[in-house]
Amino acid sequence: MSVSDAWRERRVFVTGDSGFVGGWLCHALLRRGARVFGYSLTEPSPLSLSAALARSGAHASRRADVRDIVDLRAAIRDADPEIVIHLAAQPLVRQAFCDPLGTFTTNALGTANLLEAARSAGRLRAIVVFTTDKVYANAETGRCFVESDPLGGDEPYAASKAAAEMAVASWSSRYFASRGIGVATVRAGNIIGGGDWAVDRIVPDAIRTFRAGETLVLRRPQAVRPWQHVLEPVAGILTIAEALMHDPAATSRGWNLGPRPEDCIPVGDLAARVARSWGPDARWHSGGNSSIPEAGLLRLDSEAACERLGWRPRWRVDAAVDRTVAWYRAAVAGGDPVSLAEADCAAHLGVAA
Repeated sequence: MSVSDAWRERRVFVTGDSGFVGGWLCHALLRRGARVFGYSLTEPSPLSLSAALARSGAHASRRADVRDIVDLRAAIRDADPEIVIHLAAQPLVRQAFCDPLGTFTTNALGTANLLEAARSAGRLRAIVVFTTDKVYANAETGRCFVESDPLGGDEPYAASKAAAEMAVASWSSRYFASRGIGVATVRAGNIIGGGDWAVDRIVPDAIRTFRAGETLVLRRPQAVRPWQHVLEPVAGILTIAEALMHDPAATSRGWNLGPRPEDCIPVGDLAARVARSWGPDARWHSGGNSSIPEAGLLRLDSEAACERLGWRPRWRVDAAVDRTVAWYRAAVAGGDPVSLAEADCAAHLGVAA
């Protein structure tokens, strides 16, 4: 990421600011001088960057549901944003199987609500909607997905996010393009980084298990995923938002923000790297069972973002794992999450912390 004066005093409305990616994004915006207005349903996890930012009072945050369009309209009216970044979602595949309707109303209807509420924002210039690498119809051919590939989803989470993409396309073309407002979606890979405490995600599950002195059991160790540190998509979101303000017509589209192809590795390989970084007492094995069908192979082609936006992934998977594990170790030992995030941001930029 490059610190840009383009963000100084910009009014930015961020849904899902209390989440894992939301905390890192808000930190990046605040360090650039933006005025951030958050909107999230849940309180942040205690040992997270989002919680640390909330304790510091660094930005305003409203606890409400994106499915409540009346409240959402009021929040956007009060924030009067130039830029809207939509992260709020039900992000877990297994939870989506247990609650498909709740997942659809949050991910698809919630996105439509956000777009509709944003129509009344008078100074609005750009909207970025965060979706997922799972929005593509996946025949598991081994080929990296490009942005022109058809959308799909044979399980509730993927389908709900593909529906969100369709909502973005329709609102963008029918309501925002004529006003010169840029609208884009971000399709990132499997994100790791300090402060994620969600259940059913490999790294936080591993950290909880290793801290307890137990053995991590993997459900699908052979499943291949595009792993990347959270600072990669955060940098991409900021880059896309800036491009939308400069050239909305050329930037209003879906963008893949994945890692290098060689960093798309099996779950078992990632677990081995996390265990190695944690230390010799970390243990894991395969053998878990999953009754939920999930894609076995996911890869993203991010050449469009690299060539047209100048964005590119900076950290290889080993560096991402090592920075992530070090963050957790320091945070549980009492380290300040904001200082830890600042050190990661500095390292990601390639400058001294």
